[in-house]
Amino acid sequence: MKNIIILCLMGFFFIGQVPVAHAMEENLDFADAATSAILMERDTGTLLFEKNSNESLPPASMTKIMTMLLIMEAIENGNLSWDDSVRTSERAASMGGSQIFLEPGEEMTVKEMMKGIAIASGNDASVAMAEHLAGTENEFVKLMNEKALELGLKNTNFVNSNGLPADNHYSSAYDLAIIAKELLRHEAITEFTSLYEDYLREGTKEPFWLVNTNKLVKFYPGVDGLKTGYTNEAKYCLTASANKDGMRMVAVIMGAPSPKERNRQITELFDYAYSQYQLHTRYHTSDILGTVKIDKGSQPVVQVIPEEPISILLKKGEEVEGITETMTLNRNVKAPVQRGDQVGTMTMEKDGKEVINKALIASESVPEASLWELMKRTRSIMFGDAS
Repeated sequence: MKNIIILCLMGFFFIGQVPVAHAMEENLDFADAATSAILMERDTGTLLFEKNSNESLPPASMTKIMTMLLIMEAIENGNLSWDDSVRTSERAASMGGSQIFLEPGEEMTVKEMMKGIAIASGNDASVAMAEHLAGTENEFVKLMNEKALELGLKNTNFVNSNGLPADNHYSSAYDLAIIAKELLRHEAITEFTSLYEDYLREGTKEPFWLVNTNKLVKFYPGVDGLKTGYTNEAKYCLTASANKDGMRMVAVIMGAPSPKERNRQITELFDYAYSQYQLHTRYHTSDILGTVKIDKGSQPVVQVIPEEPISILLKKGEEVEGITETMTLNRNVKAPVQRGDQVGTMTMEKDGKEVINKALIASESVPEASLWELMKRTRSIMFGDAS
């Protein structure tokens, strides 16, 4: 499929996303009491700080970030509904550690199970959802590892859906940040992860009070997720997200000695990010950037939108400079086209070096045209029939 460049704008007056190696300043003294850590800006993927971020470590309940991602994808794909009823198996009910005390045979909706996972870190709810989606937890774990490969993660292997201690179950701060980045594309997730407290089994004799294991959602402005973790081996861990001043940051701490130290180190990373950087969003995911012709489609063209926000990360007080912006759209795209299929690319260059490369996608699905539609279209072209 050949490409055609349909837009090239000179003098777009922002500084582009700096390469990762240059984004991180030297001599930053963070995460002193952690084994591993990372600080990432979500839209651009720029790393602002890292410490042993590729070291494979036990992720504990931060594993559930991947579990929640697969649930959100199933919702978006129409394979799951928030109102679907999920039955608890004997095995799911037997999970120890953090739980919402599901009974064998008990049923809850997907929405209630997600609350149990996101707020209370329910190991039982995680297994119940894994079994509901894939038949068995083992089959669900295969989906987790397939998704990890799809995301290009090199230091992650899952053995279960909840993060309970298991041999060969590991991830890294960098990999967890990438999973979190992907999860946060599903904006509805923060409706759960940002809740400090809620209830399950309301209206029954035994309502269950949920309190978020991530205390920063209450005590740090802008924090709206994502997932804590603790085991004896992993120590205290947290993958946190914050959204302030139009900029979303993701920070991961692994191996902290206490919850207080874990929260302190996350707070220091966020304080640094929001005091030193600012984000300018050039294009939102709702912006229509052009159209692509569809060969033999039920409609002749489809609108093109960014897959993710296209943003520019700036150091506060940094001088602005020109950038070259180029949008490249595919041509001769053949039907059928699915919503979200990549149909182009947006790149930006600074000083001849590419600093942004983002996918552009079809805004809607376009099925193949029927034979009758193709015949009418041919007649219109040949005879000028507008009917």
